[in-house]
Amino acid sequence: MNYFKSTQTKKLVTLPAWRSRLLFILLLAGMGILILRAAYLQSINNNFLQQKGNARSSHVMAISAHRGMIADRHGEPLAISTPVESIGVNPQDVEVTPQQLNQLARIMSMDIKEVKRRLLDTTHDFVHLQRQLPPAQVEQIVKLGVPGLLLQREYRRYYPGGEVTAHLIGFTSVDDNGQEGLELALQSQLGGKAGSQRVIQDRKGHIAEDIANIRLPKPGNNIALSVDSKIQYLAYREIKSAVEQHNAQSGSIVVLDAQSGEVLALANWPSYNPNNRTKPSFQVLRNHAVTDLFEPGSTLKPFTVATALEVGKYTPDSVINIENGVFRIGKHAIHDTHPKKTLLTVSEVIQLSSNVGAAKIALSLSPEMVWRGLNDSGFGAQAGSGFPGEAAGKLHDHTKWKPVDQAAISYGHNISVSLLQLARAYTVFANNGELKPVSWLKLDKPASGKRVYSDATAHKMLAMLERVVSPEGTAPLAQVNGYRVAGKTGTAHKVIGGHYSPNRYISSFVGMAPASSPRLIVAVMLDAPAKGQYYGGIVAAPVFSSVMGAALRQLNVPNDKPLGNILMPPTEIVREEV
Repeated sequence: MNYFKSTQTKKLVTLPAWRSRLLFILLLAGMGILILRAAYLQSINNNFLQQKGNARSSHVMAISAHRGMIADRHGEPLAISTPVESIGVNPQDVEVTPQQLNQLARIMSMDIKEVKRRLLDTTHDFVHLQRQLPPAQVEQIVKLGVPGLLLQREYRRYYPGGEVTAHLIGFTSVDDNGQEGLELALQSQLGGKAGSQRVIQDRKGHIAEDIANIRLPKPGNNIALSVDSKIQYLAYREIKSAVEQHNAQSGSIVVLDAQSGEVLALANWPSYNPNNRTKPSFQVLRNHAVTDLFEPGSTLKPFTVATALEVGKYTPDSVINIENGVFRIGKHAIHDTHPKKTLLTVSEVIQLSSNVGAAKIALSLSPEMVWRGLNDSGFGAQAGSGFPGEAAGKLHDHTKWKPVDQAAISYGHNISVSLLQLARAYTVFANNGELKPVSWLKLDKPASGKRVYSDATAHKMLAMLERVVSPEGTAPLAQVNGYRVAGKTGTAHKVIGGHYSPNRYISSFVGMAPASSPRLIVAVMLDAPAKGQYYGGIVAAPVFSSVMGAALRQLNVPNDKPLGNILMPPTEIVREEV
């Protein structure tokens, strides 16, 4: 047997010496570059590493500005800001265990999925978990020791008056910006400007060091309103009681300083608590006294009569034939509710609130004269108070009036006003014919007004309006013990869906006292009283009397009539309706 032995020759590959030397040189050069780079960053250009470190441990935090306080005319706080803490997180730094996640959701009363979503929202550098927490909750959250959580100081608005001043003051948002009422109207003065600062945090999210203030916060200004807190409470209490007593849909009241036009009180019922962050319904939220319009009824008659006196067409003793209480204009008939006489003087037209008398006086004037008297008294335009949503009312162009329109306007139909607008208009009778501007802010001295009527006309009208609250007038229930009162009732059918409702009314009274030198004007309106009584002299006049009497005593206004001056009619109160 032959055995052949094969041999395999292995070829060895030998690398050139220059390649190994090149590789060594490249490795050596790379190490040198790294050493030089490290030396450069740590000694020459160390800002780079500092910035990268800061990006992971330092943050810019907003510093909330302290919102200015709102106070009444005597310095009593009506809106103040208290410090609170908000919980936020930097999602890139947060480290949370499932147990901590459950505890966070429980303490903040939030859905665990929502908490998790915010914690993992890496699209933002800062995310709020919950705003304006009570101290007890904040303390529980801090004890959890969750890395990445941040505490942010903010301010929450508190309203000591609650529902008493709700419609007047309004409220702020969670960011402390005005949302309603004077909080919104005065935002630019109250708000201030937020600041910011850079801070360093440790790995658990705790602030270890304040680096610098980037911008200091600028606090808002404190503001003193014209409002008197004690009179505000009186007004609120009485309008609430009247709405509940008469089962009305709502009610509003305005109290003005007759000499300066300052708003001393304004209230509506129903109201709401601005300290409760649950937003009330739109209807409850509305400031009806400023934003809502209604037909004023007979409270407008004094302006028709004043215009007639001003142009010399009538005197208080001029006689009007009221046609036995029925006056026809074409196919339309105007009625007096309880005609007492066939002939009435102009003073008695106001005292007994004769629709026929007012219509005949208006029709004896040109449409432009009637319109001018109303327009100059502030109707058909905003009162200029600057309150958000303030209504201008509706006063149609006189060139489009028909005779029946002119007659209807004389007794407060075919025109719409706000209660604030109506109260302001009565300043012409309290200030010798001068219309005063309305002010929510405390004034150092009364603002100058606009001349509408002469002194003589204003004085004659005051005397006529005093007769309204006599036992023979439509508002003996408006009398105030120890003071002379001048005012006017209104009872108008409510407009619903463009038509006058046969059995729903707007009941109102506007008056001033003391009549010898008016200090206060009080306007009252009840919307749709529903317990049988709806005449302004029976429903609204008692509210006026209660508020006016208490307010005058509160202000120490001297009596201009002996105590015990109140006299009631021997039979029933004269009633009026349009």
